[in-house]
Amino acid sequence: MENNMFCFQCEQTAGCGGCTGRAGVCGKQADTAQLQDQLTGALIGLARAAEGNVPGPSTDKVIIEGLFTTVTNVNFNNETINALINRVHEEKHKLVPDCESCGSPCGRTEDYDMKGIWEADEDIRSLKSLILFGIRGMAAYAYHAAVLGYTDKDVNQFFYKALFVIGENWKVDELLPVVMEVGEVNLKCMALLDKANTETYGTPEPTTVPLTVEKGPFIVVTGHDLYDLKQLLEQTKDKGINIYTHGEMLPAHYYPAFQKYPNFVGNYGNAWWKQKEEFEAFHGPILMTTNCLMRPRDSYKDRIYSTNVVGWDGVKHIGKNENGEKDFSAIIEQALELGGYPEDQDVQEILVGFGHHATLGYADAIVDAVKSGKLRHFFLIGGCDGARPGRNYYTEFAEMVPQDCLIMTLACGKY
Repeated sequence: MENNMFCFQCEQTAGCGGCTGRAGVCGKQADTAQLQDQLTGALIGLARAAEGNVPGPSTDKVIIEGLFTTVTNVNFNNETINALINRVHEEKHKLVPDCESCGSPCGRTEDYDMKGIWEADEDIRSLKSLILFGIRGMAAYAYHAAVLGYTDKDVNQFFYKALFVIGENWKVDELLPVVMEVGEVNLKCMALLDKANTETYGTPEPTTVPLTVEKGPFIVVTGHDLYDLKQLLEQTKDKGINIYTHGEMLPAHYYPAFQKYPNFVGNYGNAWWKQKEEFEAFHGPILMTTNCLMRPRDSYKDRIYSTNVVGWDGVKHIGKNENGEKDFSAIIEQALELGGYPEDQDVQEILVGFGHHATLGYADAIVDAVKSGKLRHFFLIGGCDGARPGRNYYTEFAEMVPQDCLIMTLACGKY
């Protein structure tokens, strides 16, 4: 492969205009970026093959995993990306087994060349990128919901539609409705994840979370996959190992199901983008359940464990067994070996857990504060843990407060 890349799907990009050259700001190498483009092109080919056919659950799964794998800071392991490309091709062969042997290929099921997007007219490139990046994020929601046994037929079908559209030579006025549909379906997918999480782990509630790292062995868990956290808590609850969340895993403390574990003791560190300094500073292993993995430093690379679609060359990966469960004994043994801190660290705590159910319980107080002039604007925050504001949540508040009060829902950009 040539040593050049182009990637502009996240806020980290160099100069806010896209990463080019041999590597991205996140540490992604040019060959990995090109493989991710190949994977995306293969997914578009699979969506083409699904036209007029009926894809099954295995095809839905590879579509979702493939899209999720290409989200920023998820997988940088060329070997696993290549393996996923092969899986995509295998699923396509199931749908259109005669295409490979056809003497007169029509080109309708071939992998898509992503230069068709990156080198397109800027308006077309922008609209197709909105669709692509939108369904990649949506795939993360769908993946986590599916882990808990929750799927939505309409959401899954839209992944095929959106990928198919990206590969077509559509004009601006044809692409715009699909861009809007991405937002509509994404809200439905967020509702699916919200339902999956709350029905599995309980309704989020305001909770005080310690930021103190106690003495003794511990493991830090980051990412979004709550089921991974549950399995790890079950396997460590009698071993004298404390479990701490980090970054996007903080919302786990909201859910009643996790509060019953005595070894689920708090949160370590700050945002995901500070992980290089934070992971280097403490004395325990880290489990990366989903994004956002940054290029690990050699000083702590041997303490990083990935799982699900996360990957980096040289980082230990924990997969599922034949029953779909995971064995975390390797990370548990390392936590015991490292021993953790000899003494408790500084005592701090934060209050979290104001999801949409809890916040609606304070609606009258919020409205009174707005009407009295004590509150002029506020945020209804939703995110990957499934705490979604959505249209109904926003509308319910908007109808209760004066029109000059600014309300913003950070999960869907509504204001």
